[in-house]
Amino acid sequence: MSDPNEPQIGERIAAIVIGASAGGVGALSGLLGALPATLPVPVLIVLHVPRDRPSQLADLFSQSCLMPVAEAEDKAPLSPGKVWIAPPDYHLLVEDQATLALSLDEPVMFSRPAIDPLFESAAEVFGEALLAILLTGASSDGSEGIAAVRRYGGHAWIQQPDDAVSPMMPASALAYAGADEVLTLDAMRHRLGELFR
Repeated sequence: MSDPNEPQIGERIAAIVIGASAGGVGALSGLLGALPATLPVPVLIVLHVPRDRPSQLADLFSQSCLMPVAEAEDKAPLSPGKVWIAPPDYHLLVEDQATLALSLDEPVMFSRPAIDPLFESAAEVFGEALLAILLTGASSDGSEGIAAVRRYGGHAWIQQPDDAVSPMMPASALAYAGADEVLTLDAMRHRLGELFR
């Protein structure tokens, strides 16, 4: 039985990272809509996007999210209550607890931005205070990242593969690294609302 005096997961979280690929726009729109405007932590998102054209994701997600949404900029302050989206052709990284970074390192699983670099850098910086969420996608990007999150003591949520538009990415990460929770999108929305109420 859990100790009632022990801090709940929402009280321990200092940052949320989310990764998605095929089917991710719809999944993320629903998930971001569940976050309160007063969320006390930053949210960082990698969605696989074409490297050779501008992204409209920040504008799109602003329509469903109560928090400000922006495309990440190098060395931007990691402000709580804000959603940062990885821009095309750059990996999004956590430099330290107060700063973002963008990188032109080689693509991972043919993707830049890729999910693994974000999850791995955030796990190193935030450790047990990180919540990582892996959603629908058609590659195995995210598996190494989820493994790093769990290795550093963070919390890993993975979308239930049969609930995903494209089950390969969540199924791959589950098989490779496991998860703290395997949830449908509806259950994730509910849990996020509960955590930060």
